[in-house]
Amino acid sequence: MEGLVTLNSGEQKRLKVLNQVERSEMTGQQAARLLGISLRHVRRLLAAYRNEGVAGLAHGNRGRKPHNVLDRAVKEKVAVLSRSKYAGCNTQHFTELLEEREDIRLSRSTVRRILLESGISGPRKRRPPKHRRRRERYPQEGMLVQIDGSRHDWLEGRGPWLSLIGAIDDATGKVLYALFREQEDALGYFQLLRKVVTDHGVPLALYHDGHAVFERSEYEPESLEEQLQGRRHDTQFGRLMGELNITSIRSRSPQARGRIERLWGTFQDRLVSELRLAGARSREEANEVLWHYLPRHNGNFAVPAAQPGSAFRVPDRAVDETFCFKYQRTVGLDNVVRFGPHRLQVLPSNGRYSYARAKAEVRQALDGALAIYYQGQCLTTRAAPDEAARLRKAELTAASTPGQRHYARPAPDHPWRGKFRVHIDRG
Repeated sequence: MEGLVTLNSGEQKRLKVLNQVERSEMTGQQAARLLGISLRHVRRLLAAYRNEGVAGLAHGNRGRKPHNVLDRAVKEKVAVLSRSKYAGCNTQHFTELLEEREDIRLSRSTVRRILLESGISGPRKRRPPKHRRRRERYPQEGMLVQIDGSRHDWLEGRGPWLSLIGAIDDATGKVLYALFREQEDALGYFQLLRKVVTDHGVPLALYHDGHAVFERSEYEPESLEEQLQGRRHDTQFGRLMGELNITSIRSRSPQARGRIERLWGTFQDRLVSELRLAGARSREEANEVLWHYLPRHNGNFAVPAAQPGSAFRVPDRAVDETFCFKYQRTVGLDNVVRFGPHRLQVLPSNGRYSYARAKAEVRQALDGALAIYYQGQCLTTRAAPDEAARLRKAELTAASTPGQRHYARPAPDHPWRGKFRVHIDRG
């Protein structure tokens, strides 16, 4: 149909935020932070939206290869020159030297990007820290949600140390959900975000720290498969945020997460007392007390948002398809997929008799259930018999008594059973 414009989920998110800016319900800086782009680009999008309408948000170069892609040999040469001949030169000086002496004409930003991709940092030190000031709340509920964890002796010695992870809305200060875990792990954050999405919807952005659950270390190299396929260097939770189209914002200091850091201080005062009065001694009992306490806490501390309404979005796919751990595996020649201690036999299905050497996706649900997908379709599987080596190991493990050490007895004629005499020469 002529005049019909189709927007993907990311462009729909931009449209919703730009409408907020047009109605003066949000500033350009807040829009840039939510969308993960610069303020200048927000202004470009606004101009295109005003002139062309919704069609101005669809990228015109979609599916095209950039005409200004640098040759890989040029990038490698620039990186080598920076490490050797021009080591110690700042980016601007190095750019000028490339044009004057090497006949390589590149912009400063291009040279800087090449150096960052090669892991070469500038010789100058960081600027001194700036003065901090309190940040304004986001105007509408669901625009920004802060998530974090707190390791503390919540049970005051009556039980183990626990990690409390929670999510708080930036606009209202409302605790959307929280739960106790043995430690701050990916499964806990999956359960946390799933409860938020189920009860409230998908937020526009998540504000978090640099925990390994959210992003890999910059020093951890990407695998060869990730480099060849061009996949993002994401963790399981980072992949989840990408599938839900949630903007990931990393805070650089605890002070930047003041909303949720102050929440932990309040919980370590009030919630600890609630747990003590209830006599909680385990994680399960602590969670029951916590979930009973949250409505009272929100009634006392939550504030109304500056702007009515909600920015939470309805998820565009089934929750179970998104909230699971996904791993890539290669099907063996015997149509068996290995996943940790599990062996899954792939049966003929979907009109195909064998999936040997196929690249499959193992999905592990939050309750531990496993399923194998190939090209988006779930395959029929059953438990496969163990290999001989695993059976022998299991037999040896079952034969041994836990906690008892077994020693091999020497034979009757073993030299150790003889009498040893030590001759000491006293001179």
